Amino acid sequence: MAFVKNIKDLRPSVAEGVSALVAAEMGLVSGIAGRYATALFELAHDAGELDPVAGDLASLRAALDESDDLTRLVRSPIFGREAQARAIAAVLDGLGTGQTVRNFVGLVAQNRRLFALRDMTLAFARLLADHRGEVVARVASAHPLDERQVAAIRAELAAALKNEVSVETEVEPELLGGLVVRVGSRMIDSSIRTKLQNLRFAMKGAE
Repeated sequence: MAFVKNIKDLRPSVAEGVSALVAAEMGLVSGIAGRYATALFELAHDAGELDPVAGDLASLRAALDESDDLTRLVRSPIFGREAQARAIAAVLDGLGTGQTVRNFVGLVAQNRRLFALRDMTLAFARLLADHRGEVVARVASAHPLDERQVAAIRAELAAALKNEVSVETEVEPELLGGLVVRVGSRMIDSSIRTKLQNLRFAMKGAE
């Protein structure tokens, strides 16, 4: 359970300055991704579909994170509008995505905005977290985290922040090990890379 121990070690740092962190995080939805996410959020809210839409978007974001080919498809200008639309529709079929998100992604594809699709899913998650009164924590790790690990992070951060926490994950292989947790504008870094870098600085200072 070394992983969970790393998270617990972060608790004192995370708990510090909670009010400022929450204020910094909430409402940070802007640009193309923000506009599309806001429109989808309002539609899902009015239809009483916030949870299923959030689940579909989370599955889509995971697919984007796990597939370099899919990421290239949505970001590369080489693919034409119709080719992108057909390919992303096939991906949604495979994921079992509901009609609301299928319609949304179809519109995004037709408008040639698939390059911002992942950011749209994140913006929606932040809007949902704000709606639920949750704090959003962004967690970067050297390797993909499984559901148990994400649950452990969520529980520890919720205990430290005394608030419900929504966790967004991303993989950064250059971290080598450990985690980088961002809550609002605050970053808590327990990665091996940072420890090595700090050691190098200390050694240089001793020269």
